Amino acid sequence: MGDLSSAADAVLDGVVSGSPRVPGVAAVATDRDGDIYRGARGERVLGEDPFTTDTVCAIFSTTKAIGGTACLQLVEQGDLDLDAPAKEYVPRIGGLGVLEGLDDDGTPRLRPPKSDITTRQLLTHTAGLTYDFFNDTYTRLANEQGQPWVVEASYASIETPLLFDPGEQWEYGSNIDWAGQVVEGITGKRLGEVLDERVLGPLGMDSTAFSMTPSMRERMATIHAREDSDGSLIPLPGVELPPDPEVHMAGHGLYGTAEDYAKFIRMWLNDGAGPDGEQILRPETVEMACRNHLPAGMFIKMLPGVGATEVAKTVLPVSNPRLSNDAEFFPGMPKTWALSFMINEEDAPTGRPAGALAWAGLANLYYWIDRANGVGGFWATQIFPFADPTSVGGFLDFEKAVYDNAA
Repeated sequence: MGDLSSAADAVLDGVVSGSPRVPGVAAVATDRDGDIYRGARGERVLGEDPFTTDTVCAIFSTTKAIGGTACLQLVEQGDLDLDAPAKEYVPRIGGLGVLEGLDDDGTPRLRPPKSDITTRQLLTHTAGLTYDFFNDTYTRLANEQGQPWVVEASYASIETPLLFDPGEQWEYGSNIDWAGQVVEGITGKRLGEVLDERVLGPLGMDSTAFSMTPSMRERMATIHAREDSDGSLIPLPGVELPPDPEVHMAGHGLYGTAEDYAKFIRMWLNDGAGPDGEQILRPETVEMACRNHLPAGMFIKMLPGVGATEVAKTVLPVSNPRLSNDAEFFPGMPKTWALSFMINEEDAPTGRPAGALAWAGLANLYYWIDRANGVGGFWATQIFPFADPTSVGGFLDFEKAVYDNAA
């Protein structure tokens, strides 16, 4: 075994000093007992305050597993049936139709779905919903019909057509935002309050929230855009998630820190137990949630980045605005979906074994959870577009450093 601190430090040094570089990065690795590495390099915004492991980031889709945890708690209580129609808990989801095509002017032609959406389908991205930066049809709806961008965190932004009948395919999108609405429908409380009471508070994640506290705002990193032409970085001051959103988006809406997310990862490594031994989730719930929940023979697919929508053009001052590059983790490897994480079905070249859990966030945040070996980690940068090669490469190098050097 080598020296984890030196190896991980070298990875972070490389991503902030190479070409192209990242403006700043925080990385934390944890085992079942506590953090085994914390490191940060670079700046929160170019030329200004240093990036630290308690720097606050928009964590985007790494929110999904936290929102999914609230659903699992309600399953444990007997209040949520994953296979019941979701409209029993949130009636407005029953109004979504299946898209049969677009007229010449982009007007959608809709029909009722053949079956009702279930919460299990929402948690597994099989309900039929997607995102405009991963799907050309949704991009047309944004450009031609004024469909709001999902980060506006409004009901209008998630009341979108289904691409197919529920349960037929895997398509990544706003599904878990609706799962958060299921939580609100059952509890009668806003999702942020539920998470504070049931997940964030018990885990000591006091720098994670839908609306930033003054302390969090003082530590916030600025999102940057990668210029297509030369890989340079452009700070995007003011590009933030809504400070008081209409909808608490379980799919992408949280701000948080690498230190906080490591606490969440550690709960999953410890079979649902929090820092004081309290069960955030029961061990049997963790075991159930970490299995593949896709229909037999269904796998997740590459996320194909599409051209910018009109919204993206207003916030990304780059030559060819994009919110995401094409994205595939471990190309060629079959991947499935748990509740609610990606599962790699074969051993990964980093050292991550088959059956481990992982996912990512739009501004190039990444994590993995290896319950078999009791190790996981979180990598936080703040760059558009998603799947930035320097960011992804750094994360995978960091993960490999953990496996090569952790005792």
